[in-house]
Amino acid sequence: MKRPTLRGPIAALAFLLLAAAVLPARANDRIVFATDWLAQAEHGGFYQALAEGTYRKHGLDVTIRMGGPQMNGLQLLAAGQIDVAMADGLQALSAVEQNVPVVAIAATFQKNPTVLISHPGTTRIEQLKGRPIAIGAASNNTFWPWLRAQFGFTDDQKRPYGFSVQPFLADRTLSQQGFATSEPFSIEKAGIKPSVFLLADFGYPPYAEALVVRRDTLDKREAVLERFVRASAEGWKSYLANPAPGNALIRKDNPQMSDELLAYGLARMKEHQIVDGGDAKKDGLLTMTDTRWKATVDFLKLTRLAKPGVDYSRAWSLTVVRHVKVLP
Repeated sequence: MKRPTLRGPIAALAFLLLAAAVLPARANDRIVFATDWLAQAEHGGFYQALAEGTYRKHGLDVTIRMGGPQMNGLQLLAAGQIDVAMADGLQALSAVEQNVPVVAIAATFQKNPTVLISHPGTTRIEQLKGRPIAIGAASNNTFWPWLRAQFGFTDDQKRPYGFSVQPFLADRTLSQQGFATSEPFSIEKAGIKPSVFLLADFGYPPYAEALVVRRDTLDKREAVLERFVRASAEGWKSYLANPAPGNALIRKDNPQMSDELLAYGLARMKEHQIVDGGDAKKDGLLTMTDTRWKATVDFLKLTRLAKPGVDYSRAWSLTVVRHVKVLP
């Protein structure tokens, strides 16, 4: 009898292996992501995911475009120049008012980092009623109306804020706005240990550093966006544990960023549970809820900042983040 031969099957297998070697691997899905400011600890989880290859592990080719004073992420998003923009929750609601087709799909910060800063000796936020407070012009459409409604602050308390702590340092009667992760650092470096009041701890509801996309991107690339949010959440979990890889990339993008300020920013985020507190404890990092967004809309209505006839529910969607549950 003639011996059976395996030449045919082996040759076919060899051909398939050769073809697999010659054919290019499927390219990772590209995402261009713009942060809201110069690279800092507040962006650490995203840089960590890039540094550690987490995005690549999830089949993504992610580029982080650092924000700054001359860059408007939502404008770039609306123009189709980027895929994901970082923006305040109130910015997303304002975009809907203007019929800009964008939608928030996740939220980096579970607590808005906006603070009021006063000189030592102030122990309660209520004590600031009637005292001068330096606030920026944009704050007239964000937290200031909330402070008026909640604590009876009045417009005659307002002083101009030039995004410098020098007036505060020179005037012991003056308080000012800021972010928990930055301005108190500069004040402490000047030798003053200020009293800091995180507005979120008193009920100020808007999300901060939300991840916003065009609605057509959500419709067409939902699975890709889910991988992006999941990888970003994993990046944040890693960054909160060991920030060194992410900080190296942050300093590369923003050489003016000091190790001391990076450490301070991370410490304050941990202290106030800005990233991993609230709903993130049970639903995972970067989570959002309808309840929280509706509370923000109610705040707009309470302070008469809401526009009549606007369907604010178009500003957010849970379709992506509800499938992501990366616990802190």
